[in-house]
Amino acid sequence: MKTKSAMITIAGRPNVGKSTLTNYLVGEKIAIVSNKPQTTRNRICGIVTKGDTQFVFVDTPGFHRARTKLGDYMVNVAKESIADVDATILVVEPIATVGAQESALLERIKGSNCPVILAINKIDTVEKESLLAVIAAYSEAADFAAIIPISAKTGDGVNALLKECGKYAVDSPFLFDEDITTDQPERQVMAEIIREKILWTLDREIPHGTAVEITKFSERDNGIIDIDATIYCEKASHKGIIIGKHGDMLKKISTMARNDCEKFMGTKVFLTTWVKVKENWRDSDFLVRNFGYSE
Repeated sequence: MKTKSAMITIAGRPNVGKSTLTNYLVGEKIAIVSNKPQTTRNRICGIVTKGDTQFVFVDTPGFHRARTKLGDYMVNVAKESIADVDATILVVEPIATVGAQESALLERIKGSNCPVILAINKIDTVEKESLLAVIAAYSEAADFAAIIPISAKTGDGVNALLKECGKYAVDSPFLFDEDITTDQPERQVMAEIIREKILWTLDREIPHGTAVEITKFSERDNGIIDIDATIYCEKASHKGIIIGKHGDMLKKISTMARNDCEKFMGTKVFLTTWVKVKENWRDSDFLVRNFGYSE
């Protein structure tokens, strides 16, 4: 069978729905989702194989103003992910003005001479008539290959987006096996699932100052998987909040994470978690790299 492939970057400002879109396209959770900005830290590939065509969707950290070494890393990942792909999907909210972050991203994309598909996300939250003003504003800002209103949450318009992406597939062997949905190692996916639950359950700055390291990942003869995970935070006071009274918060985080880990792995998971303090790790080149954020 003659096959084709397409590398497509999904770009946009933080919290615009890039990871939700990636998960919907793939058909399972491979990228963590929360209502907090800068949830995604690494570049994550979601792999979708449809007949003779394989799409590799690159979910990127949101384009934002960096304030730490970790932030610098995330912005660099977002910038570099726009280069050397077949097309870029720019995901925006249904607002009839082009924001500064979107303008900066468009300038970066224009320099790569890459076709850009505009995906106006969250259309389930607005009246359809209001989309005309959004389309007009972005049409003035750049020459898009296509403009497609979507809801990554409900799936409305996503098939049309995938069909548009198919125009940029080139003759090529598949880049991954047909049954693979992500390029992330399983232990990395497990770490991200745990971090997602921290984002869901804790407020303010605490979740952004956490990192998760998988220190044990082993499979028993009966298929059960044992995972040991260490949650790092920046302050001793944060450690107490993450653990909670009588360990209740850590138990809640671990239970929620274990359920998603079992869904992803398709088997029973025993998850053990600890919390440790690494002060100001986000401003340490060594610790940022040590926790897996290395280009």
